[in-house]
Amino acid sequence: MDPRRFSDLITFSRVAETQSFTAAAQSLGVTQSAVSQTVKRLEADLGIRLLSRSTRSLTPTAAGEQLLALLAPNVAELDAKLAELERLREEPGGQLRVTCGKHAADTIVWPAFSKLLAAHPVIEGELSVEDRYVDIVAERFDVGIRMRDNLELDMISVPVGLPLRSVVVGAPGYLDACAAPDMPRELARHRCIGFRNAGGILSPWTFEKDGRTETVKVTSSIIVNDGDALVAAACAGMGLAYMLEDLAAPFLQDGQLVEVLGNWSPPFPGYHAYYSSRHHPTPAVALFLDLLRQEI
Repeated sequence: MDPRRFSDLITFSRVAETQSFTAAAQSLGVTQSAVSQTVKRLEADLGIRLLSRSTRSLTPTAAGEQLLALLAPNVAELDAKLAELERLREEPGGQLRVTCGKHAADTIVWPAFSKLLAAHPVIEGELSVEDRYVDIVAERFDVGIRMRDNLELDMISVPVGLPLRSVVVGAPGYLDACAAPDMPRELARHRCIGFRNAGGILSPWTFEKDGRTETVKVTSSIIVNDGDALVAAACAGMGLAYMLEDLAAPFLQDGQLVEVLGNWSPPFPGYHAYYSSRHHPTPAVALFLDLLRQEI
């Protein structure tokens, strides 16, 4: 349909509804003259009179009544669809794709992600849990979660979750046989369990005390690439392990593990949520970020 014809039909419908060129003009936000000219143009295009005009009344002709009977349900349906679209603008929808590592997923991402989808079921959510580096732009993710020092410069990031802390732990049996280290450099005489990260690199053991930072390159008697395996190896007495505190927490509490070098392990800033500076965050992304920040 010619877009002008559609506009003319809507104007005619409004005139017939209000029985007044003036009232129709006010509701449409145009001049009375424009409304009158529009109706005249529609009648000329159709070759038939649609309205009977007098000094006191304005009523549809028989042809006008037939046209109104055709228009009314379609205009009503269109109004309903437009109202539905307006509700969708207020009710976040669409797709939300999030990528993060397993630890972030377990501690902060899944609680916020599941809460969001429960509150807004029209959102199509996807959570990809993997520790490898992910280019969120190339792989079309909306949000990524990882440490602040691993973010690209063109990303917008916000802190989420609580500060983190790394600890060195060992099984009581291992520490009975090998005296606990008092200084990071004493790790050289210990068996250590290495962790190979998603980039294929052995994660460094970094310590800090009194403003001084030390990074120790340990000799690993065993290497794993999974957090659960790292904990299991430490509990089995295979050596000392370096891990995030909340991974070790249940085993520290029940005595399966003991922390060493505690005064060399201060808290540090935790995870950041990030998204591309080239894309304005959708309502779903904005709500997800708000939920993540509530974890702080």
